[in-house]
Amino acid sequence: MRAFRRTAVLAWLIPAALLAGLLVPEAVKASRSEGGSRAEGSVLSAAETPDEAAAEEERRIRGEAERMLAEMTLEEKVAQLFFVTPEALTGVSPVTVTGQTSKAAFDRRPVGGLIYFQQNLQSPEQVRAMLFGIRSYAEETSGIPLFTGVDEEGGSVLRIGSDSAFGVKRTPAMALVGASGEAAVRSASAYIGSYLKDLGFTLDFAPCADVITNPANKVIGNRSFGSDPAVVAAMAAAYADGLHQSGVMSVYKHFPGHGGTEGDTHEGYAYTERSLAELAGAELVPFAGAEGRGADMIMAAHICAPGITGDSVPASLSPFMINDLLRTKLNYGGVVITDALNMGAVTAQYSSAEAAVLALEAGCDMLLMPEDFDAAYDGVTAAVRSGRISEERIDESVRRILKLKLLYRLK
Repeated sequence: MRAFRRTAVLAWLIPAALLAGLLVPEAVKASRSEGGSRAEGSVLSAAETPDEAAAEEERRIRGEAERMLAEMTLEEKVAQLFFVTPEALTGVSPVTVTGQTSKAAFDRRPVGGLIYFQQNLQSPEQVRAMLFGIRSYAEETSGIPLFTGVDEEGGSVLRIGSDSAFGVKRTPAMALVGASGEAAVRSASAYIGSYLKDLGFTLDFAPCADVITNPANKVIGNRSFGSDPAVVAAMAAAYADGLHQSGVMSVYKHFPGHGGTEGDTHEGYAYTERSLAELAGAELVPFAGAEGRGADMIMAAHICAPGITGDSVPASLSPFMINDLLRTKLNYGGVVITDALNMGAVTAQYSSAEAAVLALEAGCDMLLMPEDFDAAYDGVTAAVRSGRISEERIDESVRRILKLKLLYRLK
């Protein structure tokens, strides 16, 4: 009975409000036309309209993705689902070069993405050699581009900007930048994107699209653009646009919104007491239509919403939160990546293998930083071989990943 009531409420609430645009204010709608374009777009011929050019590009990308997918083994497909640290890939710590160890590890498990932290980042020359080295090797050996990502939001979350060795200015927290308006946010993220691209990064785990609805929230704090859903949505779109101007991909985080929690999912269980109606009026607003406002990926958080789902399953592992709410009702068709699966909110309840399988069953595409990469990889492979997860389901996620990679390679 609970499931029936929940589905009935959702079917009425979201289409009638979010998807109809009633909770996407004019400030957000206006931001869609202020920049919103991807970096380095194609030059159109006189006889070719923008819609025709976009359709042709989509056909080329779709065709190339299908060709690549058809040539991949199951093991290669499963590897594409993982976004891990270079240490998890190689078993060596810290990794600061792309040498034979990294290449051999990539040959064994050609992962979809690598995320880097400060222990990996020593100087501009070292980072360029490391990142362009592994990216080139990935393309040469697998023919598939590699995501290289970093957390570079601004404020307290700066892996590069906080290190004087890189000679870049430190961007303030987004709450402060956003106070000066969308243009300031776009300029700040374009600057961040410019030095990330120069160093060899293809993706920034930003912006924070969290709406602060709980004043006691300390996990997000000034990483958020604030408590006004319309402002947060517009600023997140401006941030993504700035990254795109520099040719760097964006990740909207942390769905379904981490601004109403008090707990920290890094440490353990964190939940929101907000109802679905309350989320729809605030936290979900920046994620509604996010694909059309520059979200290359959406990161699913490990927060629980027991008042909505009726259980304590983290959103990242919940079919209702990902498949039903994000994909079906909010109509998001892009890549969904989990938050780091080595966080306490996951590891306290699930093994690495089970968490990875549950995330895929929920509707996620990429698995970020499982506690035990080998166990998670083996768990997903075993789930496919046993029939628990179909290979067609794996193909759905790999297809989305390949299309995103090809889109940016064409740029």
